[in-house]
Amino acid sequence: MARDPRYRLADTAQQVVGGFLLAGPFVVTEEVWTLAKQMSWFHTAVTVAIVFAIGYGALYEADDDRDPDREAEVAGVPVRFVSLMAVSFGSVAVLALTLTAPTTFLTDPDLTTTERAGITVRAVSVGAIFSVVGAATADSVF
Repeated sequence: MARDPRYRLADTAQQVVGGFLLAGPFVVTEEVWTLAKQMSWFHTAVTVAIVFAIGYGALYEADDDRDPDREAEVAGVPVRFVSLMAVSFGSVAVLALTLTAPTTFLTDPDLTTTERAGITVRAVSVGAIFSVVGAATADSVF
């Protein structure tokens, strides 16, 4: 059954449900925050690239009914993919800040505000690996 190739707000709503569902457990896991402390910016960039690759693959390579060339675009990038990336990283960031994960897991008094922010960005990139799977799956299934 071929899906309507048009992007709708309901598609983002589905992505949000899937993204939050899989992001939650990783935001509140101390191991993710410990891992993020040890990651370099190079590792973070590779992690972000992995999220983009998983997202693109799940939306367009694993689904024969969806063609990125037929979808609405923003600066040459399909709106659905832009939405997926915003949801994947955004859901993790929102959960981390709402649940006060940085304050809970980054208790070293020697950490500066900039260092805390950097670790939080790295932790968000780790959580986004899982969030993108949930978001893309929800978008593809529903």
